[in-house]
Amino acid sequence: MHSNILQKAVITLPALLLLFPPRGKDGAVQKIPAFLLKYPRWSALVAGALSATGFEPLGLWPLTLLCFALLIHLVGQASGARRAAMLGWLFGVGHFSAGNNWIAVAFTFQAAMPIWLGYFAVVTLALYLAVYPALAASGAWWIRNRVQNAATSGALLPLILAFAGCWTISEWLRSWVFTGFAWNPLAVIWQSQLELARAVSLLGTYGLSAVVVMTSGLLLLALHRQWRLLLAGGAALAGLWLFGLLIPATPGPLTGPRLTIVQPDISQADKYEPGYEAINFAKLAMNSRPLPEQGPRLLLWPEAALPDYMEDGYPYRYYQFQPGESAAGARARLTTLMQDGDVLVTGANRLVIEKGQLVAARNSVSALDSNGTLLGHYDKAHLVPYGEYLPVPWLLRPLGLARLVPGDLDFWPGPGPQTLAVKVGGTPVKVGLQICYEIIFSGQVVDSTKRPDFIFNPSNDAWFGTVGPPQHLAQARLRAIEEGLPVVRATPTGISAIIDADGRILQHLPLGTAGRIDAQLPRAKAPTLFATYGNVLPIGFALLLIAGALLPLARWGSSR
Repeated sequence: MHSNILQKAVITLPALLLLFPPRGKDGAVQKIPAFLLKYPRWSALVAGALSATGFEPLGLWPLTLLCFALLIHLVGQASGARRAAMLGWLFGVGHFSAGNNWIAVAFTFQAAMPIWLGYFAVVTLALYLAVYPALAASGAWWIRNRVQNAATSGALLPLILAFAGCWTISEWLRSWVFTGFAWNPLAVIWQSQLELARAVSLLGTYGLSAVVVMTSGLLLLALHRQWRLLLAGGAALAGLWLFGLLIPATPGPLTGPRLTIVQPDISQADKYEPGYEAINFAKLAMNSRPLPEQGPRLLLWPEAALPDYMEDGYPYRYYQFQPGESAAGARARLTTLMQDGDVLVTGANRLVIEKGQLVAARNSVSALDSNGTLLGHYDKAHLVPYGEYLPVPWLLRPLGLARLVPGDLDFWPGPGPQTLAVKVGGTPVKVGLQICYEIIFSGQVVDSTKRPDFIFNPSNDAWFGTVGPPQHLAQARLRAIEEGLPVVRATPTGISAIIDADGRILQHLPLGTAGRIDAQLPRAKAPTLFATYGNVLPIGFALLLIAGALLPLARWGSSR
């Protein structure tokens, strides 16, 4: 791990020298930062795009730190709150356009739309998401401006604290405003540095994002030679790292139920192609049958793995062309892959029928025992924009955009996190369920009244090329650490994985491969501080940072 850190630091060293060159006696080297300040808008836009290289699959997080240091510097030099907001917005446009570029790949699987619309969708989404960095930048500038006259040691520290606090609040807002799009919070750049990432069990993901911003601020403190503040900040960061190093590991050996996670390697191009149903089922089946002496297990399939309807009560026309032309026939075929005591948990759509008419569908997960009895369902609550619904349809439909999932029927959201109780070979198992990108919503993934033994995250990452899946996996690791629960992922093309409650990837299947993972479920930990209090913690931390930024103002007022 340490060699990996060194490698990334070496890669980003040229950027460090470009953005923050050493001071020369003749001042000649100051031409480069002067150039950046001469064109602050272009600098913000480009720095925003480069900052996204800290996310997977590149993982160049030192470069992200440098880019955020430049943004804070530019905001500090802005002439007003509006100018600061514009710089934050431009940074956000670059940041989200680059970080969410995988969305464009999904449009290659939708024949009803030209491919170029995918890139239009990426930029359109970025134009909206950039509002949140704009709010953070303008808020930080306003606070810095208020305390500038009162801060005896300069206004740089209040600016850094204010920006960190405002950024945290902006990420939290982004997670729920207009149903939320919480993809790639800043904290996820440290998911591979587990000693630092484990701080999310205390501060939550959005709180760790504030730590990332403050770490960028340390670079500015060094540039301005504020050594006392730099030493204090470095000590705090070292303390956080030490906490992650010493945090107790998941206790004891693996004693949970046996798992079989199936990755069939069904490409999105083949998933809905007429005539491929039998081929796709065969790919699932070949990796699903029990091994000799394996014993009862949880058989875990990806999101929307099954095209058949397993529930009784639908009009006959919906059962045509599936086994037995009935729900019972579809369930019976699945039991041929199971042994006594097995439970299959699979993604499968459900229909909403009212007065004999089909009115909506639900993206669901259903559990089935080895006798063919349905044990329960979970309906996805956070639907994917562009995927399962089209945002602002009054604007986008006239432009030729449609949602990516085939069909015109609306998907209805479910009620939220749920725990499904099943028995595997007579042993009770509590399965928490989060479908696809629901796992990215910090503090919204577990039913706290019925804490599960683990979180099952079936997903269809086949839509999102080679960039989206590793980013998705990285965010799932943070949920495991936050909640103190193992996370198990099953996807059609990768990356399927078992993540323990400490955020470690115990086993995985890489992109573009077919296979299975047979293992025992890792143990859960006791509820973490974040699992108990949720996003109250990062918001409280953000407010504390903002209060710290305003502290010189209070001191100045009392001394007058």
